Amino acid sequence: MAEHKQKPESNVDFTKSVEQHTKRKIKARENEHHNIWFGLGMFGLIGWAVMIPTVAGIALGIWIDKNWPGQISWTLTLMFVGVVLGCMNAWRWIGEERRDD
Repeated sequence: MAEHKQKPESNVDFTKSVEQHTKRKIKARENEHHNIWFGLGMFGLIGWAVMIPTVAGIALGIWIDKNWPGQISWTLTLMFVGVVLGCMNAWRWIGEERRDD
């Protein structure tokens, strides 16, 4: 039977990976507030983070289109801008939460 030898670097990487995974599991067990309701709340928070800039963009676009009609639809343009800003905002929230974990 042939021996399978791994490189020392890969053993170190594997050990670090297992250690990080174990630390995350222990931290998750200690954080009792991270339950199903926390997850649903975070999901709702991200939804609001996207929805508020989108609705604000739509409202501003309707107002601009009503007062200064033109060839382009400011409602659609600002709705798109609101969605992009909201998604960037949600991305930031998720990134912060991942860093905390």
